[in-house]
Amino acid sequence: MPEESSPVSTAIGTEAAAQFAEAVRIMARLRAPGGCPWDREQTFDTIKRYTLEETYEVFDAIERRHWPDLQEELGDLLLQVLFYAQMAADEEHFTIAEVVANLNSKLIRRHPHVFGDVEATGSDAVLRNWEAIKQQEKQVKAEQQGSKAAAGLLDEIPRTMPAMLEAGKLGSRAAKIGFDWPEADGLFAKLEEESAELQEAVAQQSHEKMEAELGDLLFTAMNLARHLKLDPESALRKTNAKFRGRFAHMEAAARHKGGRPLSGHSAEELEELWAAAKGTEGQKV
Repeated sequence: MPEESSPVSTAIGTEAAAQFAEAVRIMARLRAPGGCPWDREQTFDTIKRYTLEETYEVFDAIERRHWPDLQEELGDLLLQVLFYAQMAADEEHFTIAEVVANLNSKLIRRHPHVFGDVEATGSDAVLRNWEAIKQQEKQVKAEQQGSKAAAGLLDEIPRTMPAMLEAGKLGSRAAKIGFDWPEADGLFAKLEEESAELQEAVAQQSHEKMEAELGDLLFTAMNLARHLKLDPESALRKTNAKFRGRFAHMEAAARHKGGRPLSGHSAEELEELWAAAKGTEGQKV
C-alpha cells in the first residue's frame, strides 16, 4: 500500500479531489436532460477529433514552456476524459469512478518497487518489470474472457494511431523478440538503401512504387529514432518550428529590401534569403 503522504501533498490531494468531483458534477449536468444541447448531441465518434486537437495543444504548450497555457490545455484534455466517461455512464458501460479506480490499481500494481518489496535499480529495470507485469495482466484478461485464439505480438498496437507513433511501437515490439538491427549503424545503411530505391521508383514514375518506397524510408527513420532514443514526433515538431522561424525571417527580410512578396523572388534570391535566415541562428550555410 502507498506510504502516508506529507501534509502538503495531502492538502493538495484533498483540494484536487474536491475540484475533480465538481468537474464530474458539471459534466453530468451538461449531459443531463435540460443541459447543454451541444454537449447532449455528442457521441464517442464526434468527440474523437477534439481529443486529438487538445493533445497537440498540450504538446505545443510544453514545447513553448508556457505554464499558464499548459495549465489550461491540461484542463481541456481532462475534459475529454470526463466527456467520454460521462457518455459511457449514460449508456451504463462504466463510470469515471471506475476509470480512476482502475488507474490507481494499475499504478500500484505496476510499481512494486515503490509500493511492494520488489528491488529495481535504474529505469531499465523498472521498464522490464513494467513489461513483465503487463504481459501477466494480458494473460489473466485473456483467461477471464475465455480467449482461445493466440493473439499476435503486434495485434494490440492500434492501427488507428498516428502512423509515426505506430511505426515506433511496431519496431519496439518486434525488437523484444530480437527482430531488430543490432546497432544504429545498420539503420544508416538501410536509409541509404531505401533512399536509392525511392529514387528508382521516382525515375519509373510509378505512384504506387513511390508511395511504398517512401513508406519504407520513413519506417526506417522511425526505427533509427528508436535506436538513438529520440522522440521522432518531438524532433519533427522542432524542425517545423525552426522552418517557421526561418521562413518568417525570409518574409521580414524581403519586406525590408523593398516590399516584394516572396513569390516575386527568383529561386536564387530565395536561396540567399534562406541562407541569411540560417545565418542568424549561428549555423553553417
